[in-house]
Amino acid sequence: MTALSDVYIIGASETKYGELWDRSLRELATEAGLKAVEEAGITAKDIQILYGSNSLAGSISGQENIGALISDYAGIAENHIPSVRVEASTASGAAAVREAYLAIKSGEYDLVMVGGVEKMTDIYGNEVVDITSSILDREWEAFFGATPAAMAAISARRYMHDFNVPKETLSLISVNDHLNGSMNPNAHFRNRITLEQAMSSTPIAEPLNLMDCSPMSDGASAIVLASESYVKRNRLDGIRIVSSGISQDYLAVHSRKSVYSIESAKLAARDALRRSGRSLKDISFVELHDSYSIYGILLLEELGFAQPGKARELVEQGIGISDPLPVNPSGGLKAKGNPLGATGVGQFVEAYLQLKGKAGQRQVKGADLCMLHSMAGTGTTSIVHLVGE
Repeated sequence: MTALSDVYIIGASETKYGELWDRSLRELATEAGLKAVEEAGITAKDIQILYGSNSLAGSISGQENIGALISDYAGIAENHIPSVRVEASTASGAAAVREAYLAIKSGEYDLVMVGGVEKMTDIYGNEVVDITSSILDREWEAFFGATPAAMAAISARRYMHDFNVPKETLSLISVNDHLNGSMNPNAHFRNRITLEQAMSSTPIAEPLNLMDCSPMSDGASAIVLASESYVKRNRLDGIRIVSSGISQDYLAVHSRKSVYSIESAKLAARDALRRSGRSLKDISFVELHDSYSIYGILLLEELGFAQPGKARELVEQGIGISDPLPVNPSGGLKAKGNPLGATGVGQFVEAYLQLKGKAGQRQVKGADLCMLHSMAGTGTTSIVHLVGE
């Protein structure tokens, strides 16, 4: 049996995340893609297949067939390069990277592009609440008035009650994200916030307030992946995707072991670590899917960095860039932003910059292996990658 190929990131780029009123879906995707191609030192003609990720363009922009749209506007359609859209709700970006990773690992392709894009600020008010609630179980949750924020709040209330965790612990996740985001030129929010500001911001769904919730962001991210043979043949210095794990849980939260259980994250991380032959002690930093601050707390436990109910101690000891376990050096979903289809791909852009030593002020010293976690909705699907050496 032929050995499976290792997979390397040889180029990565992204647009600024934010309220980009003057940029279209296709313009954002093309900007990120072309910059990634340039960073990789290749031409568009070298790409053998494009995997595009997007969550809600059909509902927000009225545009489906996103893979073809990106291919067309990027100028690679004339080369008849196949383009495929991958959709896994808010985990679409990581799912697209995983599909590209497996395609190269199988030996089918040597050079693949992954691009993620979302344009979310074209809608507002009740319309945006309704559309974003489609990531939940529509019949059993959204139909009865539940929103993503409400479901996160239910998890937070029960978790805080069961483990006697104060609201300050959740707010520290947001304070850390904003501190790191202030050093990221592409972040949606680059303002630092104090614990007092995080605690006293506008209520959204008790106990969560505005500073506990990631924003609606526009943006695009892209990476170029290559096989081991391609990297060696062209003498490239790529960043290796060490392993990938994926797991699934119930769509409706009420069907799970508890309302704050994210079993998919636990199992995906366990699988990724098993495949890598590494342990949590080897992780230099983690990028996790904190669309709401409570998920930052829960995921530190589910991924294995803290025991159940003990993430509070880890967070209060410090999760900054210079601490033993830096969390979300990019600024996380709260400060860097959350353009759904681009978010998971953007985590790989951060991994590439960090492991190349190109992250500037937010550089994690000695970073050599990171964990990236992305999830769909309230944790229905979790995808975990280890990147580095």
